[in-house]
Amino acid sequence: MQSNPTIRLLLSWSAVTLITGLLVWWLAPVLTPFVVSAVLAYILLPLVQQFEKLTVNRIPRVITVLLAEIILIVTMLAFFFLVIPLLVKQWPLIKEQLPLLITKLHDYVSPLLMQWGVATADWDLEHLQLFLRQYLDSIFENGMDAWFRSLQIGGSVLFAIIGNLILIPVALFYFLYDGKKITNEFAVWVPQSASQGLFDFLKEADQVLGEYLRGQIVVMLILSVYYVAALYAFGLSMALPIGLITGLLIFIPYLGFGVGLILATLSGFLQMSPMDALLMVGVVYGLGQMIESFVLTPRLIGERIGLHPLAVIFALLAFGQLLGFVGVLIALPASAVLLVAIRRLHQVYVNSKWFQGT
Repeated sequence: MQSNPTIRLLLSWSAVTLITGLLVWWLAPVLTPFVVSAVLAYILLPLVQQFEKLTVNRIPRVITVLLAEIILIVTMLAFFFLVIPLLVKQWPLIKEQLPLLITKLHDYVSPLLMQWGVATADWDLEHLQLFLRQYLDSIFENGMDAWFRSLQIGGSVLFAIIGNLILIPVALFYFLYDGKKITNEFAVWVPQSASQGLFDFLKEADQVLGEYLRGQIVVMLILSVYYVAALYAFGLSMALPIGLITGLLIFIPYLGFGVGLILATLSGFLQMSPMDALLMVGVVYGLGQMIESFVLTPRLIGERIGLHPLAVIFALLAFGQLLGFVGVLIALPASAVLLVAIRRLHQVYVNSKWFQGT
């Protein structure tokens, strides 16, 4: 008895997907810079197309590609040189002020606990402050020791960073310049019987990804402005770096919000009273989460992806386990593409004779 052609096609594509997934898992360290370049190329492609449209294709494509890549590099360097020096400058202050924060919290919490009838034991504040200073010093020293050890065994970390910094811009250039040629090279391998279905799938996936990525960029910019302005309104001295970090890392779900919340809380405790710091963090980040969840994301990204919050958490954990940090970056876009595939497979299943019982 011959099997259903639809089932044979489904099994064939499942085998291809499985083999591809195993290759991606095996080559994950090598593929990392290429994945980053491909994602950046996908984001920058509309900018290149806009340049070509404005110049009526009078400027060679190589110039428009280089211009888009220069804009990206300048933007990233501006963020690096703006945020990193501020954080480095604040580190000695944090190291000196954190032990004093323990005393401040002790003096603030102990009377409250006594009013509530809770007995408090005498804390060895000097020993606790000394331990905290030593721990903060060890963070820096251990990090430097690990860096020097990596240099001594061949400079693996240093060479990997330098290699990626060189490879990613080069790969990005070729993805932008020869994107159609690369796509056509893969297209010639697709069987003619499946080409129309595959191209329709890629078109739908491209639409979903485009809406997600470009909408997410707008959300990141709006939230960066909001967090900087809101933290500055409360008088936080590190409002600019913390606000930018919170807003620009928001594309990694829960990471940007969590890192920003911790930095704002720590900086607030060092600069103002505990109650004022908690009030600032509660108002700024509570309102920011509401704006993101109920206004920006529904309007700019909406329910076009259709991922349930549990699916988002699972996708982040699964892709992070497979591809590390890069997996976390591509978890939601990749899940959006998988969702398109699942919808199409569900439609095939519903229309099958097996499902209909005929």
